[in-house]
Amino acid sequence: MKPCVKEKLEKEANEVRAVISVMGKDQSGIIAKVATALSDAEVNILDISQTILQDVFAMIMLVDLTNCKMNFRDLVECLNAVGREKNVTIHLQKEEVFESMHHI
Repeated sequence: MKPCVKEKLEKEANEVRAVISVMGKDQSGIIAKVATALSDAEVNILDISQTILQDVFAMIMLVDLTNCKMNFRDLVECLNAVGREKNVTIHLQKEEVFESMHHI
């Protein structure tokens, strides 16, 4: 196996990943507020997808919690506070929970 492929696989095996979903009425600043809260907690955004369906904002993020300086419960509360401020619903789930819930 190539060294760079091996290093990537080892890094991915050590990651603690989670899925964040955000939904609510579209308004400016939602992505900025969520991204700032994650950055402040040292959470790395791995992937992000967002769309607006008429006036409904929907976003899914895949994040890496490996270096997060908060425990999981505190991060949930932090994101809930952002959700209340922006009047959106934010859910945070560890990747394995998300995958088991959506596996057929």
